[in-house]
Amino acid sequence: QVQVLEFGGGLVQAGGSLRLSCKASGLTFDGAIIGWFRQAPGKEREGLSCVTWTGGNTYYADSVKGRFTISRDNAKNTLYLQMNNLKPEDTGMYYCGAGSGVVTEYDYCSGAIDFPYWGQGTQVTVSS
Repeated sequence: QVQVLEFGGGLVQAGGSLRLSCKASGLTFDGAIIGWFRQAPGKEREGLSCVTWTGGNTYYADSVKGRFTISRDNAKNTLYLQMNNLKPEDTGMYYCGAGSGVVTEYDYCSGAIDFPYWGQGTQVTVSS
């Protein structure tokens, strides 16, 4: 059974940084694609960054490009999202999703294809 668990959210002032973690288990990591989404209050879920677990292409949404960095620790089966220069509009629930690699990182992050596995989310609040 695939399980995805996010942690690391919290309250931070604008301009600050946070690092989110996503630990996955039960997943066939070879060829898997895993990524981060955000849902702000009253808005649709937005794909922020997706990456192939074993390396290759990385997708970033324009809204976070240059401020957020996705990385992974294969030994720990953990995905990270380093968020710098946070803005109040970054406030929302952050979700980690995982799926197979038969599609691309863009397919998942654009929302064209839905991840089959999701975590419960971790809240990020950025105060002005």
